[in-house]
Amino acid sequence: MLNCLGAKIQKYNKKSIILSEGTPTKHIGIILDGKAQMTQIDYYGNRSILSTMGNGDIFAEEFACADSVTLPVNVVAHEPCTVMLIESSHILHTCSNNCAFHQSLIYNLMKDLATKTVGFHQKIEVTSKRTTREKLLTYLMLRSKEVGSADFFIPFDRQELADYLQVDRSGLSAEISKLRAEGVLKSNKNHFVLL
Repeated sequence: MLNCLGAKIQKYNKKSIILSEGTPTKHIGIILDGKAQMTQIDYYGNRSILSTMGNGDIFAEEFACADSVTLPVNVVAHEPCTVMLIESSHILHTCSNNCAFHQSLIYNLMKDLATKTVGFHQKIEVTSKRTTREKLLTYLMLRSKEVGSADFFIPFDRQELADYLQVDRSGLSAEISKLRAEGVLKSNKNHFVLL
């Protein structure tokens, strides 16, 4: 099936661009090893992290399936990673063999798209809050629900969390300090406990 799909496997160093904003959206990627982030840079150079992806995660399928003319985001290696790139036209249109594997692939791709849509709705819920405090607490509460515990790790360092929440890092750090002082949470680097 990989031959049928014309899959290519490539390795990327940390901070290497896997897919670049403004290029034609022709490929769907799968992280085979390592981590990558989908980011967007605004006119002023501010970075926003849209998502972080690890082993087995698929990326850029929403843009490829939507037949976007150009990619509106960057996909960047967060650490050294190995990626499989597949031309979207080979996935979306079944081959002449009409094999069951291809049908399963299309089904799984649609399921993945639906899951990501839910995730993006959660990000909108977080970033639509007015203050840094509201954004942070909303994100932490959603993360707590996701893992089923008030004691959890987040997948971001402080700068990445600020970029994800679309806030200033120093303001975020000050808000975390205030929340600790108020007894709302405990934190150490990317480990949080909601009290």
